[in-house]
Amino acid sequence: MAKSGFSADERARVEALLGHSFTDKSRLERALTHSSARPAKGRDYERLEFLGDRVLGLCIAELLFGTFREASEGELSVRLNQLVSAETCAAIADEMELHRYIRTGADVKKLTGKAMLNVRADVVESLIAAIYLDGGMEAARAFVLSRWSARATSTGAGRRDAKTELQEWAHAQFAATPSYTIEERSGPDHDPRFTVRVDIPGLAPAKGVDRSKRAAEQVAAQGLLEREGVWAADADAGETD
Repeated sequence: MAKSGFSADERARVEALLGHSFTDKSRLERALTHSSARPAKGRDYERLEFLGDRVLGLCIAELLFGTFREASEGELSVRLNQLVSAETCAAIADEMELHRYIRTGADVKKLTGKAMLNVRADVVESLIAAIYLDGGMEAARAFVLSRWSARATSTGAGRRDAKTELQEWAHAQFAATPSYTIEERSGPDHDPRFTVRVDIPGLAPAKGVDRSKRAAEQVAAQGLLEREGVWAADADAGETD
């Protein structure tokens, strides 16, 4: 947004998405403002992001601890790491269409891939902190549960990293290392789409499509693992070709 300040209508739309009406509206604006927008010192989201990351981690840890009562510490850690990852936070930002409200400078708007994924993820964490400061832990927990609960109990939520799993399986089965190739990059700079192919000698390749190279590699690896029967198919899986 080029103009200064957020309109009352914009704030109301974001509050509806968050399920929280702010007593201090400036907290909401700060949580949506990147440092590249050149706000007054201390009025961007960087400090909020630090706090939001910790609040999110606690909320997710509580959710997993109460939901998976027989899970080991190792399984809980795998689930936690996936649920608080930049990829998951960015996906939630995309579901909420937060890019409509994030204030950045022109230089950041030109960035693509991992850089913009991190911006979207950081904003989600900063919003969690803003809710926490404005409404307390219960308000923050309510938002986190509304956006993360389904992910926490999905089929693939307790899986290891797909690329790591595929690499270990390929080494054991074929004494080979998977190779990843970007086949296509499409879409606008603010919302790119990467198509990545993964190859293992002796097997047909698999492809994955996502908003960053790293995420597309994960989708491709997951698709190959599911196709070969190493993993059960996940109904919530990303796009594959």
